[in-house]
Amino acid sequence: MDRIIKNMMTWFSVSEDRLKVEKEISTPIGRTLYWDYYCYVKSHPIDTWNKPTAILYGSEDDLCEYDVISTFASRFHCQLKVMERGKHYFHTKEQLQFYRQWLKEHLTAK
Repeated sequence: MDRIIKNMMTWFSVSEDRLKVEKEISTPIGRTLYWDYYCYVKSHPIDTWNKPTAILYGSEDDLCEYDVISTFASRFHCQLKVMERGKHYFHTKEQLQFYRQWLKEHLTAK
């Protein structure tokens, strides 16, 4: 989340000082930046991750870079599946079909 928040702050020219003063800033993409949440994320970095985790990532994700996701997956032994031409928000018919299949593979009782 830290990387996503910082990316959004950069894209919309929101400084840490401005966010601190305004507390909440709406962005043109319909997401709101919150000072309290930003502080929480910064003060609670993930040091351990003890649950089996599978991550689905779109190769055209414009909110968080692949290297951030792959580093997290590697560090915490998560399964990582990349959908070519997928975005951050899976919303097209093809993307949703891929997502549903991925869910079936990972939510089936083993």
